[in-house]
Parts: sequence; C-alpha cells; structure tokens
Amino acid sequence: MRIALLAHVRQPIAEPFMGGMEAHSWHLAKGLSDRGHDVVLFASGDSDPRFALDPVLDRHYEASFPWAEHRGSTALIAHVDDGYARACDRIAAGRFDVVHNNSLHRFPLRHATPTVTSLHVPPFEALHWFVRDSARPGHRLTVTSASQCCAWWPEGPPAQASVLHNGIDPHVWPFRADGDGSAVWCGRITPNKGTHLAVQAALRCGLPLTLFGGIEDPDYWDTRVKPMLGDGIRYGGHLHAAALAQELSRASVFLFTPCWDEPFGLVAIEAMACGLPIASLERGAAREIIAEAGSFAPPDDAAALATAIESAIVIPRRVPHDRVLRMFTRDLFLDRCERFYQQAIGEQPR
Repeated sequence: MRIALLAHVRQPIAEPFMGGMEAHSWHLAKGLSDRGHDVVLFASGDSDPRFALDPVLDRHYEASFPWAEHRGSTALIAHVDDGYARACDRIAAGRFDVVHNNSLHRFPLRHATPTVTSLHVPPFEALHWFVRDSARPGHRLTVTSASQCCAWWPEGPPAQASVLHNGIDPHVWPFRADGDGSAVWCGRITPNKGTHLAVQAALRCGLPLTLFGGIEDPDYWDTRVKPMLGDGIRYGGHLHAAALAQELSRASVFLFTPCWDEPFGLVAIEAMACGLPIASLERGAAREIIAEAGSFAPPDDAAALATAIESAIVIPRRVPHDRVLRMFTRDLFLDRCERFYQQAIGEQPR
C-alpha cells in the first residue's frame, strides 16, 4: 500500500523522543516500511531523515512557538493550520491508498482519501466535536484504550471506532531477569506526568530513583523536581531508546505517575517488556494496561504510591514481560493497523 502517515508537528519525529506520540509515529513509519509498504511521513522537516519525508512545517513548531508562551495563541494556530492545509492538498494529489492520521488536527478529518485517525489524548474542546462529526464510511477512528473510548463517546462509540492498543518491539526493550533494587521513572517532565510524586514516593521508601526524559516545563523542573535531587534521586538525561532500555532494565520497579487521564502509557509497557513491575497512580487507562503487572495508588497520593512500590517490587519480572508479549507487541499493533486500512479502503464510497 501507498500510505501517507500524517504526524503531530509540535516535536520532530526523531530520537530521542519527547513523548509517546513521537515514538508512536516513528515506530509506525518504520514498521510499515519494514513490511514493504510505501510510506511517506508528513511531519516537521527536522524529523528523522531515514524516512521519505514531506514536511508539514520546516521545523517542529516548538522551535518557533514555544508551547509555554504560545499555547492556544492566534499566531501558533495560524502557523499550524497553514502547514496542515498545504499537507492535505499534497496528500489529495499524491495517489495514496490510505492516510494514517496522527496529527490531532481538524483538517484531515474531512479528507476524501480513505483515512484511519488515531486519537492519542482525552477529548479536548478544539478537536472533540470535529472528531465526533467525522465518523463515516472510509474513515476509521482508533483510541488506545477502553478508558479513552469511554471518554470520547460516553454514550457508546460509533461503528467506525475501535480500541487499538499501542505496541512495541520487545527486541528494543530486552528482558532482564533481575534488578538492582532501584526505581526508575521516565517521560516528559511536566506537571501532568507527576514527576514530583515519583520522587516523593521514592524518598518515603528510601529507594534510589533515576529520572529520564525531556524537560518540557523548565519552571516545573526548577521549582518542583530539581530541588529534590540528591539523597539517591538523580536525573539521567534524555536518552535514545537503546540507551534508555539498558537503564530501565537494571532497575527493580518502574514508577508511573499520571496526573491526567492518561489514555495509554507507552513508557509503562516499555518498562514492562524489560521485566519491571509497575507502581502506578490509578488514572485514565493505567489499571487497564498494567493490570497484574503492577500495584496501584489513588491519584496524587505520594504516600500511597510508596506503599504500592513495596507491593509492586515483589511481583515476578516474568509477569510484566509476558503481559507485553501477549498484548502489546509491535507485530500485533501493525497487524491491526493493516486491517483498519483495508476496512477504510473497502468502505470508501466510489
């Protein structure tokens, strides 16, 4: 198939990934290409050059419009709208069989080419009603969890909507049979990821903790996280996947601390593949994804998370690893993507 993969443009689709959306688009482009599909990645022009790249914007928009300064601003909206309008025109003229839309933008929802739109966030006002109005033959919608599906369609999803769990390549996240007794956390360092709660819980347990990830919110880092470094708490940087996998696999427990209704939690299954049980705050899809591979605490409760760490760390490491192999591999994910593409193509009115 000739596939247009339309990505979000806040960050480049390149390692080290700022977050799950960038990782999702990168692995989707690589996985589909490895399966012999002709994939064109519509993303920011500073994305990974290994892909056939058609830039939506010359550079990711954070480079020109920092999120903290321009979130929701007229200038940012106009800049992104112009990029996606031009990209949609090129896709329409490009004789693609199907579009996989990861953009979280309203313009591709009305595209005439058969389309699969993947939603990676809870419903938000700027996109919510456009998505709900877009279900039609030739347009499939996917969400990453049943929890997220209920958030988008509390009355029940349309026939065109399905749950599509994210998947990872277990070879990239190798299993290790034992850990060194430490805890690890990774993700975007920003308030809704709850980095500070992971630190507070680890300090309560007296457990060494290493933090990994890009610092998305410098003020949050400087005021809520950085002052707690030391006493066994360290920052390990923002790493490429291969280096991050080695660091994760050494630890004995992973801390997952969403402070929003996390639709999936890609970092959790990456850690689980390495054999790490999860101590998690129970928000969004956390229990649905982690299940028997972890222990849970109420939202925003560092003391209860410390108790969950003590319960999680004794879970045998094969339990999380086997759950990933059973439910969350890249091959399972790509198989389902290909089926959705065929459905969208078959449903498209002639």
